[in-house]
Amino acid sequence: MSDSSPQNPIKGMAIMAACMVVLPMMDAIAKYMATFETMSPGQVTFYRFFFQFLALLPIAFFVPGAIRGGKRPWMNLLRGALHAAASLMFFMAVKYMPLADVFAIYFVEPFMLTMMSALFLGEKVGWRRWLAIAIGFGGAMIVIQPSYEIFGWTALLPVLCAFLYTLYLFLNRAIGDADSPLTMQFVAGVGGTLFMTAGLFAGHFIYPVEFEASLPSSGLGLVLLIILGSLSGYVHLLVVRAFRMAPLSLLAPFQYFEIISATVLGYLLFADFPTASKWLGIAIIVASGLFIIWRERARVKQISAEPPLG
Repeated sequence: MSDSSPQNPIKGMAIMAACMVVLPMMDAIAKYMATFETMSPGQVTFYRFFFQFLALLPIAFFVPGAIRGGKRPWMNLLRGALHAAASLMFFMAVKYMPLADVFAIYFVEPFMLTMMSALFLGEKVGWRRWLAIAIGFGGAMIVIQPSYEIFGWTALLPVLCAFLYTLYLFLNRAIGDADSPLTMQFVAGVGGTLFMTAGLFAGHFIYPVEFEASLPSSGLGLVLLIILGSLSGYVHLLVVRAFRMAPLSLLAPFQYFEIISATVLGYLLFADFPTASKWLGIAIIVASGLFIIWRERARVKQISAEPPLG
């Protein structure tokens, strides 16, 4: 299986849009398992990566290097651990909070990524983007404020999730194209499963309510967990393929489709709907994020248009 994809921006945008609509289904399943099947977020996170590993195993078995971990197995295992930690924070949050609220707060991630790129990679960030970052965090505070009064520290879990996922994205950049997307996802599934195995053991003594080990209590629960892991593995493979068909600046805005999908699912499945103040915060976050993406796209175009030195 080749991981190279020809440039096809229209197809890349279509794949990305479809993936962003589907991905919140994973979090809806996690919320359902926590609220209706009374399964701990730690256990749900374990199954998410375990079934991702099982879903990709048949394909990975026939791809050279996938089973052996590729060229950078330890970094891919670390990717899986970071992704598992981020997923755990997210699943703990959706257990108590509306899906749309969690997604809105989580979308401080692009602001964190821009900040860390400036601070640690030396990328130039102008005053307009710094202002957009500040405004975006302000929008997040509008969403967090009432949620914090109701849910306490749980309202800050999406922020921690965003930070961990930012580290995960930095590691993706470090690995680059050294391994195929299939190898990266397969080994990440192994890493996430190992991390959550240790997490369940340690969490049982530290915070048993959120880390209680259990089997699915119904056939429906087992089916949903298999769907959760399978969606995780295959949809993220499609996301990687989309980014190889179209530039980041073109696809990044489609990430905000997740808020729309999460709002619809939250309303249909759990009767949750954002209040007017939360819609204001969501609008500010999305507008600030889109502005940062637009400025980054303009910067890349400007750099590419400059004549080479010499």
